[in-house]
Amino acid sequence: MVKNHLDKNGSFTGSPKPPHPTTSTDPHSRKSSQEELDHSLNHHNEDVKKLSDDIDRFINELSTCHDKSNPPEVPEIIETFSKIIESKISKHNTCENSSTRLCKMTEEDNFFVEAVSRLSKLTNSLSEFPSGSTTTRSLNRTSMVLQRAMTLMEEDLRALLEDYGEQCSLTLSDSSGEEEYPSFPPDTVTRMNRIASTMIMAGYETECCQVYSITRGNACVEQMKKLEFEKINMEDVQRMQWDSLEGEITRWIRAVKSCSTTLFPGEKRLGDSVFSESPMNSQTLFSNLARAIVIQLLDFAEAVTMTKRSAEKLFKYLDMYEALRDLIPSIKNSPSNECENELNSEIQATIDRLGESAVSIFSDLENSIKNDVARTPVPGGAVHPLTRYLMNYLKYACEYKITLEHIFHQHNSNSPAKLKPTLEVEAENDSPHCNSETTPFSIQLVTIMDLLDTNLEAKSNLYRDPALRDIFLMNNGRYILQKVKGSAEIHQVMGDTWCRRRSTIVRHYHKNYQRETFGKVLQILTHDGMQVHGKVAKTTVKERFKNFNAIFDEIHRSQSTWVVSDEQLQSELRVSISSLVIPAYRSFFGRFRQYLDNAKQAEKYIKYQPEDIEILIDDFFDGNSTSMARRKT
Repeated sequence: MVKNHLDKNGSFTGSPKPPHPTTSTDPHSRKSSQEELDHSLNHHNEDVKKLSDDIDRFINELSTCHDKSNPPEVPEIIETFSKIIESKISKHNTCENSSTRLCKMTEEDNFFVEAVSRLSKLTNSLSEFPSGSTTTRSLNRTSMVLQRAMTLMEEDLRALLEDYGEQCSLTLSDSSGEEEYPSFPPDTVTRMNRIASTMIMAGYETECCQVYSITRGNACVEQMKKLEFEKINMEDVQRMQWDSLEGEITRWIRAVKSCSTTLFPGEKRLGDSVFSESPMNSQTLFSNLARAIVIQLLDFAEAVTMTKRSAEKLFKYLDMYEALRDLIPSIKNSPSNECENELNSEIQATIDRLGESAVSIFSDLENSIKNDVARTPVPGGAVHPLTRYLMNYLKYACEYKITLEHIFHQHNSNSPAKLKPTLEVEAENDSPHCNSETTPFSIQLVTIMDLLDTNLEAKSNLYRDPALRDIFLMNNGRYILQKVKGSAEIHQVMGDTWCRRRSTIVRHYHKNYQRETFGKVLQILTHDGMQVHGKVAKTTVKERFKNFNAIFDEIHRSQSTWVVSDEQLQSELRVSISSLVIPAYRSFFGRFRQYLDNAKQAEKYIKYQPEDIEILIDDFFDGNSTSMARRKT
């Protein structure tokens, strides 16, 4: 390689240094010499093709020379060719700023790149001959010119990357990565590709890759800042209040998604275009760039997993899990790339820790249900706050069903030996939670539902009135059922069989309620026992009406304060009560009212007309403690 002929100071080794041409300190003399050279070079440019063909023939002659100790004579065109390139370099360097030379690639630019490429091949061919031979002087000359050309190309590559890179920014709009990034003009990409190819062929691969790596690395750091993500110390993360940390996680997720959909695909595309002739360099550069960003992202995620667990963090953990999962495909470049494979392993390890945290949160949720012991019943038998919280929590969790299925499949803490008996018991007992499709996540949901049922059963015992106990269980059971039916995700997990069995349980509570509340009422309104010696006993009639009034007043007084917030369930209860009580009362009223002696006596014992009963039933389950008082007034 050419660089082997230069020491660290740029001096030549293995051959005498070329004599330095005599230079004049007179600026007018230098200007005159440059004008003369330009005039001469313009003459040569008129026949560029012939000059290039001559150089190619000489390179071919050098390569076919088998006796390296006897090199061919070096023609004068080598010096001419070197001067042409030096002139182009000098002209290039006289530009006041990079923007004047970073225009579209002109024919002159094409010639320069091709000329430098040809000079590189010539220098490599000359270097194959021993030091001190007739080619040494020309080798030193072409090596010096080539080094100047490489320095210029390195500056050009940096300027192209930096100047156009400032215009290639990620946007915070929801474009879903549709906008191409980075949006370098095609001519600029072509020029960078030719520069990179020429530098690598000339043996300046390290310099080329280094300038590309530094400039694109800086550009990516700036993009991450625009996405409002900056490195945060692990200790600071663990000290943050959840509200603040939640905001940081949101910004982190946005940054990871931008990396997945836009930043990394764009950088990979740019690297593949610039280093199209050296794909290994493209892969390595992209891997190093991605790693620098990903490590910061992983450090933050690791710090989050080390914070104290709580149920409210589950969904942010799952968002982070999904974001990192989707990041892996965006950095895959080559199956054989060890750096990428190592980075993928690190990402997967962090994903696994987030999954473990999610599983642990569900375990903590089980314990919190078990430990939720109340000493005071919910007023009116309404839906318990624990039921509302858990069902909304599970409904939201089931929106992550696919992710949670995968997590629990990998991290299920329940051993098969523990799960099998549970499922067998459910099948034997015809459990309402038995589901034909059992997965680790569905089993976890069944476990939580069972714990909730057990907890609610215990809380129902706080009510002294058995009918109110049934209303409480009915309210909570109906709420759970409606939540499952109203969410496609959780319904899919629990299944139709579960819903049918849950409906059966709610109907069972309904029947218990009717029996507990209106069993005595119906006994009072029965026609049995009304006759003595074949005649209706007026005393018994009076007693029955009196007892009905007292019991119904008490039922109305208490059950008007009970709560059934589900309108459909409330309507079903009222309709069922009306269909049970009103026909029985109307029949009793019509059959025995006549046995009261006079209107005054009838008014004393008959407090309600059948129509009044229907109106009063509509007060039930309103949760209104003043309804009875309004009736009396």
